[in-house]
Amino acid sequence: MYNEPLFLEPVLQERIWGGRKLQTEFGYSTPYERTGEAWVISAHPNGPCQIKNGPLEGRTLQDAWENHKELFNRAEAAGETYPILVKILDANENLSVQVHPDDIYAQKQEGVPYGKTECWYVLDAEEGAELILGHHADSREELKQAMENGEWDTLLKSVPVTAGDFVYVPSGTIHAIGAGIVILETQQSSDITYRVYDYDRTDTSGEPRELHLEQAAEVTNVPHEDPSVGTLQEAIEDLTVQKLVEETYFTVYHWDLQGDAMMERDKDFLQVSVIKGEASITIDDTSFAIEKGDHFVIPHTVKAFSLKGNAEMVVSHT
Repeated sequence: MYNEPLFLEPVLQERIWGGRKLQTEFGYSTPYERTGEAWVISAHPNGPCQIKNGPLEGRTLQDAWENHKELFNRAEAAGETYPILVKILDANENLSVQVHPDDIYAQKQEGVPYGKTECWYVLDAEEGAELILGHHADSREELKQAMENGEWDTLLKSVPVTAGDFVYVPSGTIHAIGAGIVILETQQSSDITYRVYDYDRTDTSGEPRELHLEQAAEVTNVPHEDPSVGTLQEAIEDLTVQKLVEETYFTVYHWDLQGDAMMERDKDFLQVSVIKGEASITIDDTSFAIEKGDHFVIPHTVKAFSLKGNAEMVVSHT
């Protein structure tokens, strides 16, 4: 029986809007001057994480998913891909305004299993930082006209954010993370993005970055409705568990540990990202130190575990 977490090595991604905070704040070895994303729990082919410990050390999370189904409580004949992708994004500059399709559109038009519904836990935000979430168009025709005319100031909705905020972004929602914001993103395991507006930036060849206005107009929710997410909170010994969202693709929690807690794993598997502090997780009398910047999967073969220390975590499951 596999009786330890699967600790994962982040995959760093260069982005035109990225900065240095993934190195300075999380200690990751950033290979680029503009490192925008760390894919920290990923089995996606564009950035699969390697397992850092145990019998599967050096193998990818995707390999574990495909060949060790018992770790995720998967049926032998199950053919689906790993469902969730977790990232940390450092927006040194504004991200492009974009929108993602739902599963049906992604399967039909892109030939991939998942669209992209996502959510953000704001880790850091400079004073006055804002993100874009939604639009003001009342009809699809009005949306298309505003896009074609470049009426971005009147079309797009801006929202101020501070550290600790949570934002749910269903597929079809026009959105953009603003400069000075660092987020932990939990999303469907998809890499499909339709770019709506990019502040007239150019790529490394000096060419305008590609836009996808036709696809964006097709998949955007019209009119925009702010999603409603209610949060629930409970205490398990010295652990405060706040449920941030529960929906079709994932459930996400914020855990605040200030002492000791004994936990039962009651889901198929858990994904854990340590966002602050230090602690330990103990399984069958073996303890593993965890700290800010660590990310791991608690597999189905682990029935119970204990936590000790002072740390905050973002936890998710299907």
